[in-house]
Amino acid sequence: MAKVLFSHSYFYRLDAKQWKQAEPFPPLMTITAAAHLRQNGFDVALFDVALKASEEGLDKLLEEHKPDYFVIFDDGFNWLTKMCLSTMREAAFRMQRIAKSRGIKVITCSSDSTDHVKKYLDQEADVVIRGEGERTLLELINAFEEESDISGVKGISFKKDDEIVATPKRPALVNLDELPQPAWDLIEVDKYKTIWKNNGKPPYLNIATTRGCPYKCNWCAKPIYGTRYNSRSPQRVVDEIEYHAIHNQVNHFWMCDDIFGLKPGWVQQFRDELQNRQLKVRFKIQSRADLLLKEDNIQALVDSGLDEVWIGAESGSQKILDAMDKGTSVAQIHESTNLLKKHGVKVGFFIQYGYLGETLQDINLTIKMIKELLPDLLGISVSYPLPGTKFYDLVKSDLQQKANWVDSDDLDMMFKNTYQPAFYKVLHKYTHNIYKIEKGFRAARQFLVRPHQQTRVKIREIIRAGYHIPLAIIKTIQLRWLA
Repeated sequence: MAKVLFSHSYFYRLDAKQWKQAEPFPPLMTITAAAHLRQNGFDVALFDVALKASEEGLDKLLEEHKPDYFVIFDDGFNWLTKMCLSTMREAAFRMQRIAKSRGIKVITCSSDSTDHVKKYLDQEADVVIRGEGERTLLELINAFEEESDISGVKGISFKKDDEIVATPKRPALVNLDELPQPAWDLIEVDKYKTIWKNNGKPPYLNIATTRGCPYKCNWCAKPIYGTRYNSRSPQRVVDEIEYHAIHNQVNHFWMCDDIFGLKPGWVQQFRDELQNRQLKVRFKIQSRADLLLKEDNIQALVDSGLDEVWIGAESGSQKILDAMDKGTSVAQIHESTNLLKKHGVKVGFFIQYGYLGETLQDINLTIKMIKELLPDLLGISVSYPLPGTKFYDLVKSDLQQKANWVDSDDLDMMFKNTYQPAFYKVLHKYTHNIYKIEKGFRAARQFLVRPHQQTRVKIREIIRAGYHIPLAIIKTIQLRWLA
């Protein structure tokens, strides 16, 4: 029986912003691939680096486990790995070299390696799996075990006579229920739970219900699952939830799909399955403003335990949304946000500054939307060119040597835009200042009307607004100068 040691290359400790946030998630795609190989007779183990400060300990584990294959299988459900951060890439390279130095066959599957095959092969990977990897990995290792020609395996790249060979793309898996439940027994779940609890938060675990996204936002890369949208059955998803309730005592979940509940009727079946098993959960999702307004989706989600929704709002300017090929309207953002809040659901906005053609007028429309709708949570970024997208093709001639962020707090504008990079750095902070000031003003008005009903959180928001007012004034001056 061949031995396979799995790992991945997202180290939370190497991303200061995410480590401080203290909301780590296990590498879901990695343990799904491990479960698939184990189901097919392989001896699998995991070197989980998510909570580690470095790859220290890998060499010792390789010595103890003596695997025939070392597989870096990054979590394509984690948006942080899709960003292809250079810190994590270098960590992957180091691990590849460590394994290769022991004569172990090295296989890598990730968004970054799919986009940069040569870089990974030059750093001691024997094979790069492009795109969705579970079936490809199984077929590849079987080919190695049988000492047959791997060029017949779809979806891989490797070197032959110093030339890179790329086999045809593998079609996406349609029936996701063919895959086993992720190998959660390989994860030290209590370590993850402790970090959440120490930060005063209920521990969350991640679950994927779908793969792919059919929408055509022209800046969004889909190197792993593409634009095809496939779903697990509600029954299989609830099986996994029930497993966590029993074995890990967790009932809070991050449904880490790009788009949750797109398939007609799925959300309603999911609700019914939870209720039939008398499972009470709280969960958060990513969705679209237009999708949330279809059928009775919001009510069904609330009945299922929906606690938080992150909407890809991106901009308050319809001109920019249309330029992005977003397919949503500012009016839909308003309607869905108000409806979610009416149902007591927390709303988060993803905001993206710096798309091509964005002007001060567009930026002001975005800030106006944030102030009017006042989402419960706010995530701000700048346009980030990823290979394989229309947006990347539009700006690639302007890209300098730096083509990836170092970590998730980098936020460097890597192409020529309407304003200089420093402008967007200040704009990012200014928007947060304005957002927190508005929250403080709203809390203050509520305090004047109902002083005895205010929570400590609301009182802190009032105090915090006083701190952000002078900062906003300073940044207003900076923005005028930089513009």
